[in-house]
Amino acid sequence: MIESASDSEKLNQIVSNLKSIEIRVSKLEAHLNLEAESSKDELKLPNNLPNNISDRTDSLENQIGQFWFAKVGIVILAIGIVFLLTFPYQNLSPVFPSLIGFVLVAVLFWLSHYLRTSLQYLSQYVFGGGLLLLYFTTLRLHFFGVNPAIENNLIEIILLVTVTTVHLYISYNKKSVYLSSIGITIGCVTTLISNDTYSVFVFSVLLSMFIVYLKLKFEWNGFFIYGISLVYLTTLLWFINNPLLGNNVELRSTSPFEILSILIFAIIFASGNFFRAEKESENNSLIVSTILNCFLSYTLFLLFTMTKHKDALAIFHLSSSIIFLIIATLYWIKSESKFSTFFYSIAGYTALSVAIVAQFPKPDFFVWLCWQSLLVVSTALWFRSKIIIVANFVMYLLIFIFYLALAGAISTVSLSFGLVALITARILNWQKNRLELKTEIMRLSYLGAAFFIFPYALYHIVPKDYVSLSWTIVAIIYYVLSVILKNKKYRWMALLTFALTVLYILFVGTSNLDPIYRIVSFIVLGLVLLAISIFYGRVKSKSIASSEK
Repeated sequence: MIESASDSEKLNQIVSNLKSIEIRVSKLEAHLNLEAESSKDELKLPNNLPNNISDRTDSLENQIGQFWFAKVGIVILAIGIVFLLTFPYQNLSPVFPSLIGFVLVAVLFWLSHYLRTSLQYLSQYVFGGGLLLLYFTTLRLHFFGVNPAIENNLIEIILLVTVTTVHLYISYNKKSVYLSSIGITIGCVTTLISNDTYSVFVFSVLLSMFIVYLKLKFEWNGFFIYGISLVYLTTLLWFINNPLLGNNVELRSTSPFEILSILIFAIIFASGNFFRAEKESENNSLIVSTILNCFLSYTLFLLFTMTKHKDALAIFHLSSSIIFLIIATLYWIKSESKFSTFFYSIAGYTALSVAIVAQFPKPDFFVWLCWQSLLVVSTALWFRSKIIIVANFVMYLLIFIFYLALAGAISTVSLSFGLVALITARILNWQKNRLELKTEIMRLSYLGAAFFIFPYALYHIVPKDYVSLSWTIVAIIYYVLSVILKNKKYRWMALLTFALTVLYILFVGTSNLDPIYRIVSFIVLGLVLLAISIFYGRVKSKSIASSEK
């Protein structure tokens, strides 16, 4: 059906080109005053679409009866044959069930060959069922019986690998996504049956590379998504003690090599979209495959490192962070990819956060997480990613909330959040043209965070007698920044901080402060407010004088 649709598209293109030529010839004839020939024999594409509901119903009925039932019939037949092969044959040679299977495989291959011209679609389904039955019959030589025909597990693995390789080779030659999907499935089953650490790794790497190759060769995006999911599912089953072979489900002990193999799979699958054809845009399939690769690889990586390698958690996740950020950078350098760069960089930032939490004690890691946001903003500016900027601000707020909830007591650490907010706002203002920010929402958000954090932190850190003085100093610093940077936003922050200080002195300072500190606070704040008033008066006078000139 896929091929017929493709032929229809080609025919449409040919008709379109012929019509374009006819129009140009008509214009040329008109220009030369030549009599145009009759166009009664104009080429028309027959309409294969049903014209009414009744015809559409008949078409759907034909689709179900002809194609869907064929697929379901093959599946049911295969299940029946599987039951036949696993039947406990008493007093017969262990080879007997497999011999029956091989005979049936030969029959299915002959039937597929016989139907190749009259019922091509059915011939393909039968051929695929024959290949699948060939694998199961080979599997039956060692499994599903009391007395296996082949007792040596190594010989059985060699046979299964051979059958899988032949299946994949045939699938490639036929350019069949249907057969290829079955091929990588039995490949993953063979990987788990091998039940050896290095065999599992080698087979998984080879399958991953083959999946990427087919994706790049034939642009099978749906197949690529299935392949990514299948390989990571195989990895998960291996790490939970390979229940496919009847083992109890539990997290098995893993070596550092096995843990790092997950990152190798992530790199291989990342190359599938990285080396895509230039004409292929970041469509929905590409975005889904990227999300799957990032999410599945890092989720598995996080699960197994946190449960089995806590002592090396920081180095593991620092390594994964570097790898994901390198992938994101390469995507940006090659094609300025928006979505792939975003998802791989988010995975890298997440891994870096885990490494920081694992390396430093509480509450020290909150400081590092806070300053990490500057790294995120810097790379986001290079990537021109407004999505990362917004996501970083959300993470910044969440980190601060978790700090308030988990730190126990507010310390000087909290001042780092305010400093980071001011620096980030300044960086965004400095590089606003690079991000093409049409509004100042993000900058105002960071400045608003700083305006809240500094008074809040100083209220808990500074002795109560000095709170108003510390807030006054913060407001003065805002005024100095407004003069140096020539930015009125800092003047507004200063005004609001002074207003907050006035409210604090009036409602708290009059009753709770020591008399000496109360006097000092009132006098200092009063003098500062008067100085600011004089400053604004002179600025206004200069403005009026310059306007009169």
